[in-house]
Amino acid sequence: MGLPHRSLSPENTDFTVVGVIGPPGVGKSTIMNELYGFDASSPGMLPPFAIETEESRAMARHCSMGIEPRISSERIILLDTQPVFSPSVLAEIMRPDGSSTISVLSGESLSAELAHELMSIQLGVLLASICHVLLVVSDGVHDNNMWRLMLTVDLLKHGIPDPSSLIPAHSLSSNLGSEKENKDKVHESEEYMAAPVFVHTKLHDQDLTPHNIVQLRKAILQYFGMSSFMRDKSGNMTKDQPFSSVASGAQSIDPDSVWPNLFVIPLKNKDESPRGQYESYNTSLWKMRDQVLSMKCPSFARTVSERDWLKNVAKIWELVKSSPIIAEYSKTLQSSGLFRR
Repeated sequence: MGLPHRSLSPENTDFTVVGVIGPPGVGKSTIMNELYGFDASSPGMLPPFAIETEESRAMARHCSMGIEPRISSERIILLDTQPVFSPSVLAEIMRPDGSSTISVLSGESLSAELAHELMSIQLGVLLASICHVLLVVSDGVHDNNMWRLMLTVDLLKHGIPDPSSLIPAHSLSSNLGSEKENKDKVHESEEYMAAPVFVHTKLHDQDLTPHNIVQLRKAILQYFGMSSFMRDKSGNMTKDQPFSSVASGAQSIDPDSVWPNLFVIPLKNKDESPRGQYESYNTSLWKMRDQVLSMKCPSFARTVSERDWLKNVAKIWELVKSSPIIAEYSKTLQSSGLFRR
């Protein structure tokens, strides 16, 4: 990641990491810019994330490459990411014979389609391991590809610790009791999972009725009913401040719903004129920003400084790339016949 080392504090442990994952053209970078709050007068502040232009849309090109970080004045570390399920990313990594130019699993040669699928899974596992909050962005109300990806991430993430659990060798005590305690803590933290916030963008007026929003919330609850996301943890919403949609009245229809964290963003009007009873595109973004920045997040197993977090992210990425669980899943996909060999 291209975050300058000097911009991260070696002492501060009071920071929040917010990541985003989603397909191309759903507004991921726009959402992250709202959270970033770029101020040109602030010295050393990096420019906003690049957003999709008419030219890039016409050329079917993606804007974000890899993981692009920013850190806000409120010590929010923001991780914008290249799109998943992206035809332009797939085209970039595909050789003429259909194989991948990128080695996804320790040097093993894979088809570009399978490598592309695994890259999305690896990105999701990494973000779920290193972030406090993960924005899962989908296009409209009928696309559940991101839900499927997050269930796969939940299935394959086991064994990947959070960034606070990687202890430098020199700091480990030679005392056997302390060593066992450290191992126990790492084992406990292996099941760490960032709090997901489901964001559905580009909704039409007919999708924004209170009834439809409640149905969307119920669908997410049913889809993730057996997943780790359903566990009661500090990252979940509280009953006294439920996260709501843009539809007026949706919050009062289901006041006891404490999960999922759900936002719906309407399709952007060119003139940004108000649409009847529903909030505008900009108002929806502002409300989402305020609630995401104030939400209670899950904690890493130990306190960790910003700089140590960054150091350990690279180590966690290596663990993700060498994960035997993901490698086994890759073999299952290969033998399924869904991907060319």
